[in-house]
Amino acid sequence: MPRRASSSPLFFLGGLLGLYLAVPIAAFLVRLAGPESRGFSEPGLYHALYISALAATISASLIALFGIPLAYVLARSHSRIMALVGVIVVLPLAIPPLMSGMLLIFILGPYSTLGTFFDGRLTSSLAGIVLAQTFVAAPFLIVVARSAFASIDPALFDLAAGLGRRELARFWRVALPTAREGLRAGLLLAWLRAFGEFGATVIIAFHPTSLPVYTYLEFSSAPLSETEAPTALALAIAVVVLVLSRLRWRPARKPALPPSSTSPRSVAGEPVSFDLDLRLGSFHLRLDHRGRSERLAILGPSGSGKSATLRCLAGLYGPGPGTVRYGSRDVSRVPTEERRIGYLPQDSGLFPHLTVWRQLLFGTDADPSLAAFWLDRLGLNGLENRLPHELSGGQRRRVGLAQALTRSPDLLLLDEPFSALDTPVADELRRDVHNLQRETGLSTVLVTHNPEEAALLADEIIIITDGTLLQSGTRQELFKAPASSAAARLLGITNVFEGQIRPDGAIACSGATIDTRPHTIACGTEIWWRISPEDVTIGPPGNLSATVVDTLDLGTRHEALLQVTNNLVIRARITTPDVAPGERHPITLPPEHIDLWPRLRQDRPNGRRAVPPATPSRAS
Repeated sequence: MPRRASSSPLFFLGGLLGLYLAVPIAAFLVRLAGPESRGFSEPGLYHALYISALAATISASLIALFGIPLAYVLARSHSRIMALVGVIVVLPLAIPPLMSGMLLIFILGPYSTLGTFFDGRLTSSLAGIVLAQTFVAAPFLIVVARSAFASIDPALFDLAAGLGRRELARFWRVALPTAREGLRAGLLLAWLRAFGEFGATVIIAFHPTSLPVYTYLEFSSAPLSETEAPTALALAIAVVVLVLSRLRWRPARKPALPPSSTSPRSVAGEPVSFDLDLRLGSFHLRLDHRGRSERLAILGPSGSGKSATLRCLAGLYGPGPGTVRYGSRDVSRVPTEERRIGYLPQDSGLFPHLTVWRQLLFGTDADPSLAAFWLDRLGLNGLENRLPHELSGGQRRRVGLAQALTRSPDLLLLDEPFSALDTPVADELRRDVHNLQRETGLSTVLVTHNPEEAALLADEIIIITDGTLLQSGTRQELFKAPASSAAARLLGITNVFEGQIRPDGAIACSGATIDTRPHTIACGTEIWWRISPEDVTIGPPGNLSATVVDTLDLGTRHEALLQVTNNLVIRARITTPDVAPGERHPITLPPEHIDLWPRLRQDRPNGRRAVPPATPSRAS
């Protein structure tokens, strides 16, 4: 049974602090209920309240006007200069407010250069109170707003850039709405801190009198009971502001009324070529590719640089990484916003504050009639007024895809679009993408670690690992003749081994001799050879013998791992699990089912593309 929160030690520890904070307020309210005079009729009280509220409102407005952009820049920048600025803007939090007033008096005082320029009007005025409050209260908004901006998924800004939105539009239409709750909290803290500011205010502007200064004067010259009225008013103002801050304004969702749909235009897709040299910390991406097909897949393990490559193609790293060409067009120095791409980052990256219909129309040149077409084509009808958190994972991916297509892009960039989806949903979405490729002719670049996705959605595949090219070529070339065991593994191909051609034409491999039919590869040539698990048979007569290492139940099929020698283990497809580990059996590797091809030189220190492997020689 779950343990009740009230029985936890944490509850009692937190409760002690809560009690300490509540008792003085409760004691004050009890005292306030007494019959004595509380000072509510004292002259100057309500004027002081007005001055504090007015100055705090002006101060908070100035802080919002200048502090929110500053917080955004601090959150987005990682330069040393901005790091120094970040330290400076929070210094007023680290020093007593009275000392803040002393710092200000040196530049705002009537005998300072700035004070003389304004004829001494910067002090002992409402302007002085505002300046003092702004200096002390600004860090409260900046710190909170910076954290709110920093917590926004960077993929949202990349997505907005891919949809044609420039920096100012990304700030206004993405950053502000997404961080609005944090900005609300920061602005509230700044207003309350400004309203209650005393130390810096009493140094800079003793007149007109603010509520904290008025309270101090009453405390110094009148009975203690006379200070209860300003204290009660300050407490009431704080309660009202806090209650209002808890209210959540939710704009009414205007029902989307999609216009009649227009079918997308068919385009002549163009291949993508690039020569990239990018360093991200200790990671070095070095790729050179000359596109031959308008449908390209980038295949590799996690951390190999696939997503970084896609970001380079989108222009998100600027022109620094190198040359990028869309067909004959060099876009290396073209900003992302002007490249006319459709960019679908991982996890779809939908804007959390926009409904589905508004997501589709977010792009600078989004076509409403085309949005209506993709809404229907991708099965999103009826979801127009939903927010992203009200959609399933598959629906979010479809919305992201429709959003990218609504602009009629010249190139569609897909970063792991089917990851983390249920198998049936992923299969259906793959078919949708495959169909739109066929119907529109749109150029696509797909990033994936799934070889089946690469084979389905690309005519040309490049395999990368550790930021360098392992192999590239057409789909048929790669699956027919992977350049190495690492490439074969990434392509999902099993039973690929190294070997060397013997004088009699057979293959010498890890102490075993593999028979082949006549071929044209010279004696002594180092080669790769392969046989499909379906072509390996267990039982007599057999041309080799092997020990069963393990049997694998893969749900729809069974396989056995057969150890021929210490370093040669072959997979075999078996119809029934009628063999057991430890047994030794004769096995047959039919020569007519063995593919072999010369090995390529694997050392490419500059990371440039490998020469496509020769067509494998099948013994015949």
